[in-house]
Amino acid sequence: MIRTTVLRALVLTAAFAAALTPVTCLGENSNRLPTKATKTLPPELLSLLRQKKMPIHSPILVRVFKEEAELEVWKQDTTGRFQILKTYPICRWSGDLGPKLREGDRQTPEGFYRVTPELMNPHSNYYLAINIGYPNSFDKANNRDGSLLMIHGDCSSSGCYAMTDEQISEIYSLARDSLIGRPSFQVQAYPFRLTPANLARRRTHPQLAFWKMLKIGNDHFEATHLEPKVDVCNRLYVFDAQRPPNSPKPLVFNPTDKCPAFVVNPKIARRALEKKRTDELEYAQLLKDNVPAAPIYSGLDGGMNAFFLPWYPGRITLSEVLPYASYLPQLPPIPWVDNDGSLTSKWFGTLFSKPIVCDLVRTSFLSSVLAAHRC
Repeated sequence: MIRTTVLRALVLTAAFAAALTPVTCLGENSNRLPTKATKTLPPELLSLLRQKKMPIHSPILVRVFKEEAELEVWKQDTTGRFQILKTYPICRWSGDLGPKLREGDRQTPEGFYRVTPELMNPHSNYYLAINIGYPNSFDKANNRDGSLLMIHGDCSSSGCYAMTDEQISEIYSLARDSLIGRPSFQVQAYPFRLTPANLARRRTHPQLAFWKMLKIGNDHFEATHLEPKVDVCNRLYVFDAQRPPNSPKPLVFNPTDKCPAFVVNPKIARRALEKKRTDELEYAQLLKDNVPAAPIYSGLDGGMNAFFLPWYPGRITLSEVLPYASYLPQLPPIPWVDNDGSLTSKWFGTLFSKPIVCDLVRTSFLSSVLAAHRC
């Protein structure tokens, strides 16, 4: 029995390593991975997993909140439900509240994404990186573009969620271990915690309808602690849809076509509806009380968790000069070059043959500011 268990673990580990190395993301055929990508979890985190009854290879789910500058890792416990494992303060994110719309707008994405093994980058010069999979089918259906939007280390962002190297080491290891034997994990990226109070403060924002759509998926997860099933049709997100009873047709979603007839899983729908009704009552009361509305745009370029301010004071002062990204003029990319003549070599090692980064800004007048925020 012990021999079988050990053999199975070795096979799964080898399969994961093989899945990582040949893909385009790595840009090379070598089976050797850097030590930083193969580290085991630290003893304190292993102890926390045992305490919370979370198997080391069980699925994870990542939630990101811009305004609070927090990244949560949830993990499935032995009951089959997700529970919070750890909350990490985000060292740097760029842009303003609102989804990413186009290449070069410096916006960090908002929405529901899937990370597959080939999106794990063990060779990133930003220590380690996880490509969240932007643009997804929703983004593409709504004509949004951009590339290489990451969660990575080095506390420097130009469209990414940047952590410290120590943080991304843990997050990367948790992601790596969860992908052994399964194809992907889910990332949920939000502008802020979608509470009635936060939505009431942002009630004048042009993205309010988009955020209320994201809240449906958020409510499904928070009400059940089960990963929401995500589909896209009619250029909208749809959550936990299933075929209507006695329907002979298979349920097929096309991101740009009209939505097919479907029902929401009733066990999930009941709990989510209860949460929705409670939140709507609180939201209505806040509007009745005329809670102050926040400015539509902050005038800042991103943010940083207050935990890091004593260590990175210059990052905030540099970020205060940028207007909201969608108003930036669309100019040719900045031809930045490092001392060795290769911008790419600094940011992504030898992964790419042309200078693509975490969503380079296209405006030349910002070049001196962006030097501190490159992904």
